[in-house]
Amino acid sequence: MTNTVAGPAERELLLRLLSALLREDVVGLRSRSTALEHPDGAWLRLGTADGDALELPIREDGFQYETGARLPLLRRESDGVELSTADGILAALGALADPVDRDGYDALADECRQTLATLRLHAVTHHEVIAMLGARYGNDPADWTGLAGGLAHDTLAARLDHPVYPTARGRLGLKAPQLHAYAPEFHPRFALRWITLPKDAVTARGVNGSADPAGPWPTPSALGLPDLDDSHLALPVHPLTVGEPLRQALRTTGLDSRAVLSERPYLQALPTLSMRTVALAEHPRIHLKLPLATATLGMRNRRTIKPGTLVDGAAVQRLLQTVIAHEPRFRDRILLADESRFAHAGHELLAVLVRRWPAGLDDAVVVPMAALLSEAPGGRLLIDHLADRFHGGLPLALLDDVLCLLFDWQTTLFGYGIALESHQQNISLVLDEHAGRTRLRLLLKDNDGPRINTVRMRAALGADAPDPSEFDDARIFGDKDAPVVDLFTTITVHLCAGAYAFGLARHGRAPLDQLLSLVRDRLGEAVARLGARPGQPGAVLREHVLDAARLPVKAMVTAGTLLTKERSGASDINKHYTTGPNYLLREV
Repeated sequence: MTNTVAGPAERELLLRLLSALLREDVVGLRSRSTALEHPDGAWLRLGTADGDALELPIREDGFQYETGARLPLLRRESDGVELSTADGILAALGALADPVDRDGYDALADECRQTLATLRLHAVTHHEVIAMLGARYGNDPADWTGLAGGLAHDTLAARLDHPVYPTARGRLGLKAPQLHAYAPEFHPRFALRWITLPKDAVTARGVNGSADPAGPWPTPSALGLPDLDDSHLALPVHPLTVGEPLRQALRTTGLDSRAVLSERPYLQALPTLSMRTVALAEHPRIHLKLPLATATLGMRNRRTIKPGTLVDGAAVQRLLQTVIAHEPRFRDRILLADESRFAHAGHELLAVLVRRWPAGLDDAVVVPMAALLSEAPGGRLLIDHLADRFHGGLPLALLDDVLCLLFDWQTTLFGYGIALESHQQNISLVLDEHAGRTRLRLLLKDNDGPRINTVRMRAALGADAPDPSEFDDARIFGDKDAPVVDLFTTITVHLCAGAYAFGLARHGRAPLDQLLSLVRDRLGEAVARLGARPGQPGAVLREHVLDAARLPVKAMVTAGTLLTKERSGASDINKHYTTGPNYLLREV
């Protein structure tokens, strides 16, 4: 007996939702449940306060938790009713939560409804968008070159689920027409809006008007406001922020009587995978990160821009440049976006980051790692097309190449006491032919949220180590390895390596044990270069990653939506953890 009939998109969403809730032990799904065996396999039984129980069928998983959910989803024991909608599932689980937390379950149900609508929209527009990309860029995505071609790869990635977060494709508060007009999965083009703000109210670094080396910055005159040339500076505004969000920001800062919104749009833009970051159509090396009044990956994960993150991004860029100067083998293999130019007026909706990409990428294929397992024109995976062109038709050879460089770079950073929030969206592969051979480079952006062990950093960099006062967020720094290990594990190991092992196995490209052995071997080789004596970075990573019984995993739903920071104890919602199995352990 069911309370409704879920379609394929909803079933897949709910399986991901229940698996995440199980992984994060929401209302004791894993710690308070009793294991059962039914004729169709394993189940969990969770008792309720009224003497009834909820039963959840489970299957083996192993990526972030030992088990995941399977059909027929969740059911009540007393009457056999199958709860096959997000509303029904979250109402039943929310009834078991502390009353002060129940608003979080309602909010997660809203996220699910938004995501389901987006999934359906993606399904009905899939062939149209794929055909459009093929017509514009060619049918083989391995030939989509340069930064413009990279935007097409962003479109493919935007139609793929996040490896962990169940409602990642939803953007709170945005409707279908807004997604069509501004979201990366539709590859639209639109005009930017601009607001002029008094210069004395703006903190600007490298952004100072039409002579700005950051790019084609308009003066107020170019926006139809010549009387403001001497007194005001123009800042770009995303069209979705214009309206009440912008008015509220101006009221909050007291700038509502001094700011002037130009009625004249200026510069054409295309959305990147981040959506709030847009590429300038006529200046492809320039991206503008603009705040949006929406949220993804949890209602608390707002797409605004806190001014302090602009300071931190520039400071981390300088730190990474310093490390590369100390490690010359990375000079031509690790490419950094220039994120040193920005402006803000002290509010998270009145800010802009001006990102400049390195020169010389026009003939290279620039692919965000998040796109590798996406469906390309013709129905094959993008990684298959890239492997055909660059690695003899062998996706595992491409993955091997990526892992070697990725782990070499990230473990080297760990030796300097640094771990980056460089997940799949923040790292792009740069592939081309150089000196008769395939060349792979990594292109990094958005590195404002690292964790740094100051003891290791100062020991490794000496006088070149930055002072923490150059950064805004005090949470970045500490004197222990644990926060750095946690970030290294959850981002580099899980999202940039383990997710591809499990994903490629799911798509039948190779057996899972072979793929996991590849990840472990390449990580082990990189770790070995850091030293094996107690206290050395290599010994720390071997103990806490390669040989650990369990690994940290992000509790993203709990911290991002279900619980307030006061209730979850998360100082940073993106760095709140539970634990899961270590899939890298070798079976004896």
